[in-house]
Amino acid sequence: MLTDTAVKKAVRQAKAYKLTDSGGLYVHVMPTGRKFWRCRYEWQGRERVLTFGEYPAMSLVTARGKRDEARLLLREKKDPAVVKKLQQMEDLKEANETFEVLAREWHQSQKSGWVPHHASDVIESLEFHVFPYIGNMPIRLLEPSAIWEVLQRIQKRPAVETAHRVRQRISAVYCYAMATGRVDRDPAAAMGKVLSPAKRRRFPAMRKLEDAREVLRAAEAIAGSATTKLAHRFLALTVVRPGVVATCPWDELKDLNADHWLWTVPAQRMKLRLHYKEDEARDHPVPMSRQALEVIEALKKLSSMSPYVFPNDRWFHRPMSENALGYLLKRAGFQGRHVPHGWRATFSTIMNERRPADTKAIDMMLAHVPKDNVEAAYNRAEHLELRKEIAQEWADLLLEGLPPAAALLSSRRFRNAA
Repeated sequence: MLTDTAVKKAVRQAKAYKLTDSGGLYVHVMPTGRKFWRCRYEWQGRERVLTFGEYPAMSLVTARGKRDEARLLLREKKDPAVVKKLQQMEDLKEANETFEVLAREWHQSQKSGWVPHHASDVIESLEFHVFPYIGNMPIRLLEPSAIWEVLQRIQKRPAVETAHRVRQRISAVYCYAMATGRVDRDPAAAMGKVLSPAKRRRFPAMRKLEDAREVLRAAEAIAGSATTKLAHRFLALTVVRPGVVATCPWDELKDLNADHWLWTVPAQRMKLRLHYKEDEARDHPVPMSRQALEVIEALKKLSSMSPYVFPNDRWFHRPMSENALGYLLKRAGFQGRHVPHGWRATFSTIMNERRPADTKAIDMMLAHVPKDNVEAAYNRAEHLELRKEIAQEWADLLLEGLPPAAALLSSRRFRNAA
């Protein structure tokens, strides 16, 4: 029988040779000096050879263990070489079924039921927060501690809400993997209970009228794109969601004037579940104040050649980024105090205090409509004149002492279409 010392001292020769141990095990010494553990056995009347590994990476003790495993397979009427091949194939499959591969499969299977913006948000959150850390790990071998480290990294930023959303998405990937037979458990399922509690999301917003005026005044005073400043003023006046403004096409606004003052935002562009987006009853009517119409007239001098009312400063035929509005407020000194979405809270707070009897109309201006389609349709027709009155009062209050929209054209800073 061999000893580890004998194997270690074996030197290369002109031709390959072998040093025999027992039970068919031997070390094969190559002319290059490399040494491989091999085992000779008989299967169905023919001699076969099985290679276990290279010395010294595989020790004598380990090689003997591999030999004993092969002999056990032979007693069970199994060919060790075939079993090894099948295991290699299973290992390869397991290695290819990484968390990222399964996550993208899951995302592909679900995205037809999501609005495009949400579908993008889901995969981008995984690409940013998860894939760089556990994406290349086989999902079956992924330890719960590795997932917890991912969530802890997010939570410590701090971004507790994001950590909870990412955990839900990781768990959904595991549910998909379980359904398709790749794993038999979801290690992320219970982790929401040990993450810090998620606070209800509140967008930073000014709640007093003079503070709101100061936000507009400061944002419009700094150097920057006229398009972004006009978009910000339009957002403050209409109190729709920032994404609705950023992606607004001219087809929705080009024909509006003092006599035709109702902007209708199609349901497809509203924050709705996918199955509601083809329902015209879910279209959102937005009464235009005189000042909002002035913003549109000013923009015709800037962007009428673009398909979008608020085009991207660099790519004229693309819509502006929502981030541009947030960056404007950040540069104006309102980081953590007021965000683009905050205009909705500002409007709601101030106008509900001034007009407590009109709470329902104010909620409807924010697209907080009843779930009952019949009631929603009735209210759409019933309250438009009242909502127009509220929109005009809001615009008069907010823009008191501020210059007209046309004055912002001097901030012009973007390339016209070639």
